[in-house]
Parts: sequence; C-alpha cells; structure tokens
Amino acid sequence: MSILPETGDAYLLYHSIGQYDGKKEDMAAGLTDFSQVWGAFNGDQWGDVLGKRQQFIDLWAELIQAPKGTVTTTESVTTGLMSVIGALPEGTLRGKKVLVAEDGFPSLHFLLTGLAKRFEFTLTTVPIRQGGNWVEAEDIISEWDEDVALALLTWVSSTSSHRLDIPQLAAHGRAMGSLIGVDLTQAAGLLPYDVMAPKVDFALSTSLKWMCGTPGAGIIYMDHDLLLRCEPELRGWFSQDNPFSWALDAFKFADDARRLDSGTPASVSALASLPAMKWRMAQDSDTIAAHNRMLTAILQAGLEEMGLVLASPSDPEQRGGSLMVTLPDRLPAADVVAALREKAIYMDNRSQILRMSPGVITTKDGVLRTLATLREIVFPTQK
Repeated sequence: MSILPETGDAYLLYHSIGQYDGKKEDMAAGLTDFSQVWGAFNGDQWGDVLGKRQQFIDLWAELIQAPKGTVTTTESVTTGLMSVIGALPEGTLRGKKVLVAEDGFPSLHFLLTGLAKRFEFTLTTVPIRQGGNWVEAEDIISEWDEDVALALLTWVSSTSSHRLDIPQLAAHGRAMGSLIGVDLTQAAGLLPYDVMAPKVDFALSTSLKWMCGTPGAGIIYMDHDLLLRCEPELRGWFSQDNPFSWALDAFKFADDARRLDSGTPASVSALASLPAMKWRMAQDSDTIAAHNRMLTAILQAGLEEMGLVLASPSDPEQRGGSLMVTLPDRLPAADVVAALREKAIYMDNRSQILRMSPGVITTKDGVLRTLATLREIVFPTQK
C-alpha cells in the first residue's frame, strides 16, 4: 500500500497518463453533464454532444496551429493511420516504399506490416544502430530516396525520449517528393508543435500523456490540399457536409476533415477529455516546459551520479519530456518499479529501461525522494 497516496509529488508517468490537480473532479463534472444531457427526454442530445466534440477538435487545432477544417477525431493513433492510408488517392503507395523507424510506436509498425501486401508497398524499417537506443536522423535520410511514397516520423520516441529534427527531415522529404506524416503523441501538450512550420501532410496524436485526457480521444490532422484529393474507403453519413443527406445516389464527401469521419462519431472520449483540454490551453506553455526541464535536470544529475546509463539523449534539446535509464541486469526493472510504487513513486519500464516523465503535479521534493529511494535499491549495502 502506498505510504503517500494521492500526493502525486513523485508521479513520473506523463509518457503514459498525464495528471493535473483537479482532473478527477473535472472529468466527473464533464461526464455527469453528458449523462444528464444524454438521459434527458427532450431530443436535444446531438446538438450538445456534437458541439462539445467540435470544441475538442478546435482546441486541438489551436494547440498544433492547424488551419480550420483540417482536424477530426479518431479512436487512436493506430486507427487514425488506418484512416489516412485508406483515404490516400488510388495507387499512391503501390510499388513504392513506406518508411518508418524502429523506435516508432510498435502498434503502427504492426499495422503497416499488415497493410503492405494489400496496398502493394514495401515497408522499410530504419534500424537502431548497434548499442544505440534511438534511430538517428542521418540513418533515416540515408534510407529516404525517391522511391519512398510515405515517411511516418515519430517526433519523440516513447522508448528513449529522443526528439527528431522534423524541419530537417521534412525538407529532405519534400525534395524526395514523399508524403510526410508525424506521430506527435509523446510531446504534444508539453513542447510546441506547428503542423505548418514545416508543413507536413498529416499528423496523429492522442489526448493521454501530456494532454492529460482519456483513452479513445485521438486526432487526425490532414493538410487541406491532400484532403481534397482523398476519398476514404471508410466512409459513412458523417463523411458528408450534411450528415442528414440520405439520398443513396447523392453521396458527396465534405470538403474538409469531416470526410475522414464515417458513421456516428464516438464522442464520449472527446467529451471526457474536453475538461483537460480546456485546462491545458489555459496554462502557460513556457512554464509547463520549464518545470519539466528543471525536474529532468535534477533526475539526470542524480542518475548519472549513481553511475546508471542514460537511454535518452543527454542534451535536453534533443529529447522530449522524459528521461530513460538502463538498469543493470542484477536489478530486474519490473521489480524496481514495484518497489518504488510501494513508496508512492510512479514510473514504468520497458525491458530493463526505466521511463520517468515528470509533469505539473511532480515536485522537486518528489524527484529528490525518487533519487534517494532508487539509490537505496541500486546500492542496498550503503543504507
């Protein structure tokens, strides 16, 4: 049982689920409001629900500097990528390569592997160098030739927090004539991102992590010029400008991101995440980032003093908001995570790599407590 329940001072899981003071109350109020609206005997449900879904979309568009009409909802980054692939003009990928990096989110690789035969493309995965923890930009560029129809870039890696130089890679991609997609998930809401600078063809994210939202509240951004050339195979009544146009021989795609919608939108996750979106957009972005940088600097110094090997770039300008460290084999990472949890210190692991991501509820005292407790685990004879 945790000794400090509910304090959150050593909550280091923003790479997984973001938190802020008052989140539970905000979510409860939002979902209670939804229940009252949805359960009323008045027929007014859709105006309220779809209006709030649009608020969610508009706040995401504001966050990533997306032009009006270029953002819509999706369940997850994986389903969003499926929507994009299925919407691309006929033959876009046929006989070409789709380029991804080994340190991208595995779910996307699983999807692309399954789609390669159907869409007749070759999936090229840029490997992590031997002994490394992330894929270098120059290695991506070395594999990125004119045969690449689509490159899917992971802005910040979930396993190392390495941050790609998107402007550099986008400039190369434009020279190659490729479509460029970016997975924003691991830094959206912490670090600024502008889908127009540099201009990319599409971007995907969820509202978990630094956005402090809920599962199922994903987004797709697609450049307007590409949108108008896409005819999604996944389509339905909400793909139209007027969803209530039900003439079977008069279907016409909306001229904006709504064409990426299909059947009745799954709106509850967007409504559940809306309070967090409103909270985040009311905060000072520089203050949030500076707090994270201060705490990760303390963590980095303490971890290096213990002799632990960073699995993240040492330069904070080359990473997102997380810090990863490799534990020696004598310390099974899952056991370390469990021991820390007993002290109300929350992080997780991937194999022998500990993942730590301090956010707005994490405190300096919490980070110092984390380091002290970890030191006791790493050097038990020095207690």
